[in-house]
Amino acid sequence: MSILQWLQVATVASAILMVIAILLQQRGASLGAGFGGSSELYTTRRGLDKNLFEVTIVLAVIFILSILVGLAVPNL
Repeated sequence: MSILQWLQVATVASAILMVIAILLQQRGASLGAGFGGSSELYTTRRGLDKNLFEVTIVLAVIFILSILVGLAVPNL
């Protein structure tokens, strides 16, 4: 496999995993929360919620970097 094929696999895999990680997050899960109708107080992230948040950030960085590197690397 060439470098571009590895980057495409990394891009697709990170995109799918990022969507799953975003959907698993619980904060603001109700429809009313999207319009400011949530009555929850702001609390710090703890435990699994914090780990899932950090994994989502890492996956987003991998996604963006794989796209940028794919654009910068000539067809090999």
